[in-house]
Amino acid sequence: MLLTDTHSHLYLDAFKDDLNSVLTRAVESDVRKILLPAIDWSSLDQMEHLYHDKIEFHKMMGIHPCEVDLPRVGEEEHLMEVCNMTQFVGVGETGLDYYWSTEFVENQKESLRMHCRVAKQVNKPIVLHNRDATQDLLQIIEGEQNGDLTGVWHCFNGTEEEGKRAIDLGLYLGVGGVATFKNAGVGEVVAAMPLDKLILETDAPYLSPTPKRGKRNEPSFMRYTAEKLSELKGLSLEVIANKTTSNANRLFGLSE
Repeated sequence: MLLTDTHSHLYLDAFKDDLNSVLTRAVESDVRKILLPAIDWSSLDQMEHLYHDKIEFHKMMGIHPCEVDLPRVGEEEHLMEVCNMTQFVGVGETGLDYYWSTEFVENQKESLRMHCRVAKQVNKPIVLHNRDATQDLLQIIEGEQNGDLTGVWHCFNGTEEEGKRAIDLGLYLGVGGVATFKNAGVGEVVAAMPLDKLILETDAPYLSPTPKRGKRNEPSFMRYTAEKLSELKGLSLEVIANKTTSNANRLFGLSE
């Protein structure tokens, strides 16, 4: 059985004191691939120290919407150059976040469009953060979709209608800890989504699944999310693990 964590910020300071133990627990929980979305340009250097002989790490580059303020000259060209490198498997994370601040909404929208242009140019999937901005996010993706745009709605927490619309627009849905929360309603929606469009993630160190809610999240905890998806879909844990890993391989162009 193989699990793939498609969204983990293991390079952050939250893991600086016990990273080796975190990675050992990941291997013990059958996690063999971990994808690393960037938050900003400094993320690239932070990713470099990650290593474990039994885990594949895969990098992505993007500017998180909460890090977007004023446009920076040459950023699109720089992003294109980095994301075109073979060691980068995706563009992100990007997206929209209206929860923390609406001061730079238009800048966030333009940043998202920029990331979409880069993703289409380098032919790699886009990784989308969304908080309190679903309609604007999907509208922009619809406007940018020319048949070449693929990606994932990371930490999916939408309605059934929104999930189906996202899939129709060429997106996969990232299933994380929120799907295990008892009263969030996300699990029921995920249960109605096609399994071949679902991938697993943690968003570590954030959004730990039940029964670890409130603790620092880490890749080994993704097994709880996989177990919940197994329950929701009425399928074995092994089928869920292998299918979601296969989906991730297909989306991000990873080897089986």
